[in-house]
Amino acid sequence: MLRALAIFATTFFTPLSASAQFIPSEDSLEGLYSGKAYSPFAERSFPSRVFWGDTHLHTGLSMDAGLFGNTTGLDTAYRFARGEQVMAASGQPVKLARPLDWLVLTEHSDGMGMITDLAKGAPNILASEQGARWAAGIAEGGEASAAAALDLITNFSQGNMDPKLIADYSPGSPIYKSVWEDIVEAAETYNDPGDFTAFIGYEWTSLVAGNNLHRNVVFRDGASRALMVEPMVTQGPMGSVDPMDLYAWLENYEDTTGGSVFALAHNGNLSNGIMFPTETRFTGDAVDEEYVIARAKWEPLYEITQIKGDGETHPLLSPDDPFADYETWDAGNLDISEAKTEDMLKREYAREALKQGFALQAEFGVNPYKFGFSGATDSHTSLSTADSDNYFGKATNAEPSLTRMEHPFTKTENGEFPGWSLVASGYTGVWAEENTRKSIWDAMVRREVYATTGPRMMVRFFGGWEFDDSDGQSRTPAFVGYEKGVPMGSDLRTAPDGADAPNFMVFALRDPIGANLDRIQIVKGWMDADGTLQEKVYDVAWSDDRALDANGMVPPVGNTVNEDIANYTNTIGSAELGAIWTDPDFDPSQHAFYYARVIEIPTPRWVLYDKLRLGAEIPEDAVTVAQERAYTSAIWYTPEG
Repeated sequence: MLRALAIFATTFFTPLSASAQFIPSEDSLEGLYSGKAYSPFAERSFPSRVFWGDTHLHTGLSMDAGLFGNTTGLDTAYRFARGEQVMAASGQPVKLARPLDWLVLTEHSDGMGMITDLAKGAPNILASEQGARWAAGIAEGGEASAAAALDLITNFSQGNMDPKLIADYSPGSPIYKSVWEDIVEAAETYNDPGDFTAFIGYEWTSLVAGNNLHRNVVFRDGASRALMVEPMVTQGPMGSVDPMDLYAWLENYEDTTGGSVFALAHNGNLSNGIMFPTETRFTGDAVDEEYVIARAKWEPLYEITQIKGDGETHPLLSPDDPFADYETWDAGNLDISEAKTEDMLKREYAREALKQGFALQAEFGVNPYKFGFSGATDSHTSLSTADSDNYFGKATNAEPSLTRMEHPFTKTENGEFPGWSLVASGYTGVWAEENTRKSIWDAMVRREVYATTGPRMMVRFFGGWEFDDSDGQSRTPAFVGYEKGVPMGSDLRTAPDGADAPNFMVFALRDPIGANLDRIQIVKGWMDADGTLQEKVYDVAWSDDRALDANGMVPPVGNTVNEDIANYTNTIGSAELGAIWTDPDFDPSQHAFYYARVIEIPTPRWVLYDKLRLGAEIPEDAVTVAQERAYTSAIWYTPEG
C-alpha cells in the first residue's frame, strides 16, 4: 500500500515534459448524456453550502449594553465575527475558533445614541434632571454607576423618562439620524459579497409590563433603501409596543422603498404567555384574521435558542420527551416582575406554537405560526460567542471572571435566573447558493435554515413520498433530496398515486472540531379530527450498539465528560448519522408538521471551563454537563381539499 501511494505521489507531482499533451479519444461523448451532465455538480441549481451566522447581537451603542459596561462598538463586532482577535470591553483578548459567514447587528432601536451622550456628559443630557443624575453616577463608577443604570432602565421600562430625552433619541431627531447612519455605514463597510455578509438590522424592544415581545428586523437591502427610513421604536409619540404596529412599519418600508424586510421574535419563554396568542392578544383585542395574516406574512422565522434559555419546548408541555428540559428558563417574565404559571407555557414555546397554528388555520384559513427555526446569541458584548469553551457572557459584567456565575441575571421576590444558567447559544445555519445578502436573506424567508445551540453540525432534512433505502446510502443526499422531495421549511408536495405515508430523509455530520452525535429524532405535531393537538418524538437514527426500548426510545448514549479537566472524548457516539424514515402513524386527513432534532453526546457547559481556567467555584445547583443540539425548520403536510 505504501509503495502504491509513493507511485501515485510521484506520478501526480512529476511535471509533464514540454512535449506531453492530452490526446482526446476518437470516440466523442457528445450526445451520450442528453439532458443531464455527467458531472453531478455541473448546472447544480440547489443550495450546496451552509453559511453560519448570528441574527442577534448588540454593541455598546445599545443602551442596556453600554450601561453594563460595554465600551466596544460596531467595528469590534464585525472584526470579531470575521475571525479577527479583538479586545473585549473587560480588557481580555478574544477570538473565535472559526469565523462566521454573516452577521446581523441588532442595536435596540429605542434610545439610540443616549448611552454615548450619558458617558460624555453631553449638554442636552446635563440639561435634564434625570440625565444629569445618571451621567454623574456613570462618571463616578462602581456602585454609583450600577445604581444609575438600574434607575435608568427602571424608568425607561415604566415609561417615566423625561420627554425631552425621549425626543432627543427618537426617530426624527438629528442625534438619532446620525447614529442610524453610522450603523448602516458600518454594515456597508464590512459587507463583502462572497466572503462575509453584514446585514442591516435593529431590535424593536417591545416590553409589556416585563413581558417580552422583542423582534429583530432584518433588511435584504443596502444603504440606499435602509437610509430612507428610521427604525420603529416603542416609546415616544411615534412608538408602540404592539406588533401590529411593527407590521405596519414593515409594510410601509416595503411600499415606500421597494425593498424587502422581515421580523423574527425571540424569547417567548420570557413573555409570560403573550408571545403566541391563540384567542386574545395582550392589547385585549381578539386574535382575528387581520392578525394571523400579518404575522404569517412578516415573521418567517422564530429564534428558538439563545443566551436567555432554549425555546423549543418545556417538560410540562412535552412530558413524554426526555430531552424537553434543556436550558429551561421558567421563573417568570424578562424582569421576573411576574412569576410564571403553568397556563402561560402553551403560548410561549416554539413546538406548541407550531401546533396551535393548526387550530388558528382551521378558524381563519391562515397559519400565523408557520415559522422556521433560527438560533442567535443576543450577546450585549459585541462578541458573537456561542461555544461553551469560549463563552463571553450576556453582557460585559458577565464576561469571564471568578464570580460571574454567582451573580444572578435577574432576581426578585418572584424568582431568579442564576448567573450560571446563562446559555452559550446559539447560531443559525443557512442553506444558500452564495454568501450574499440576497442569497442568505432569501433562504431565511423560505425557511431553509436551522438553529444550533452553538456547534456547527451539518444537517440536511428532506420530506417526500418516494425516498427508498438506496437514497439513504448516498454521499450526496441533496441531489435526490431536492429531486424527490422538499427541503426543511417547505410544504410536502401532493402525494403521488399509491403513496401511503410521507417519508423523510435526514443526515447529520458532527461539528468537525466538536462532539460526536448521539441520535437524530423527528418531532411530529398534528391536529386530530376533533381539534385535539398532539405531538410525538421518534428516534430515527442513533449511534453505538443500542436498541429501542419498550417505549420505542433509544436509551442514553453515556457520558465521557471529565468535569475535573472540562473535557470529553469521542469514544461514544457517531461522527455522522442518517436515516430514511416513514411516518408509521400517518393519517392523510390530519394537518401535521415534522422537524429534525439532532442531539450531541454530553459535553461540558461553560461553567466547567470557568472552574478549570479561572479557579471559579461552581454553585451546587449549577448544571455542568449538557447535550447540545440542532433544530431544523419544519416540513408541513396539508390534507388535500
